[in-house]
Amino acid sequence: QVQLAESGGGSVQAGGSLRLSCTASGYSFKGWFRQAPGKEREGVAAILTGSGSTYYAASVKGRFTISQDNAKNMLYLQMDNLKPEDTAMYYCAAMPPMTGTQALRIIARGVLRVEDYNYWGQGTQVTVSS
Repeated sequence: QVQLAESGGGSVQAGGSLRLSCTASGYSFKGWFRQAPGKEREGVAAILTGSGSTYYAASVKGRFTISQDNAKNMLYLQMDNLKPEDTAMYYCAAMPPMTGTQALRIIARGVLRVEDYNYWGQGTQVTVSS
């Protein structure tokens, strides 16, 4: 059974930093998503396992960094200069292995679509106070 497990959430003041971690191996795209109360789940950042190419939502670009350690089967999200609007439950997610052609199709239509991710973790809470 596929399992993804996040860790590293917590409470921080605006301007602070947190690093989220997720155990994840054997997938094509891996991503971080978040969901604030009363809002839809949204994509934050994604990485293509093979090439290491990264993708970011405009709202976090320049502040968040997604990375992976394939030797340790780990996915990370470094979050710097956090803002109160970053407060949400953060989820690690992944897509199953796919061909290069399939990956190009995903890239063409956007890699942060919730419906494209098959596997999800339980989430970790991030709270940013002003």
